[in-house]
Amino acid sequence: MSAATLETLYMVALAGLFTFLIGLPLGVLLKIGRHDGILPLPRLNALLGAVVNVGRSLPFVVLLIALIPLTRIIVGTTLGSSAAVVPITIGAIPFFARIVENALDEVNKGRIEAIVSMGGSGWHVVSKVLLPEALPALLAGMTLTLVMLIGFSSMAGVIGGGGLGDLAIRYGYQRFNQPVMIGTVVVLILLVQAVQMVGDRLVRRLAYRR
Repeated sequence: MSAATLETLYMVALAGLFTFLIGLPLGVLLKIGRHDGILPLPRLNALLGAVVNVGRSLPFVVLLIALIPLTRIIVGTTLGSSAAVVPITIGAIPFFARIVENALDEVNKGRIEAIVSMGGSGWHVVSKVLLPEALPALLAGMTLTLVMLIGFSSMAGVIGGGGLGDLAIRYGYQRFNQPVMIGTVVVLILLVQAVQMVGDRLVRRLAYRR
């Protein structure tokens, strides 16, 4: 159980890192690239929006299977925790990008207009207004994304992705071992509760300081 838990934490941490690194700039681009944004790129924005919508609409189990060839190209195998990181990350990026876009939408437009009127560039607007003002919402979105990644890592056990999901399927479900199934569920619940509790506390502390 402990080894499977560590594998799950490894998948969630690595997939979370890649998701945040790619999803954050993608969400920013979706925000500023609108026709009424500070850097209008309507064609690129429409293309990125369509890709994100398609990614969000696909069930994750279907995505797991569809990305097997790509996973093999990137990692060299389709089994194990490292291989599972590929579909988990690709499945989570569109979700987090929309969270970022929605968080930036909540920023006061007056602050943006003030920076622009003073000659501020798009980078100044993003770095001095959008991201700092949306930080509590972004942190809450990161927490929500991490919780989702825990669920994705469990589903990755369907294709031998390792972790708690693989343990539950192979040693619990297929062998009719109820204690393993129950233990896996309990550990997953504890992981989700821990992530949510830490995330909520950080959001409250940040909101209080502001």
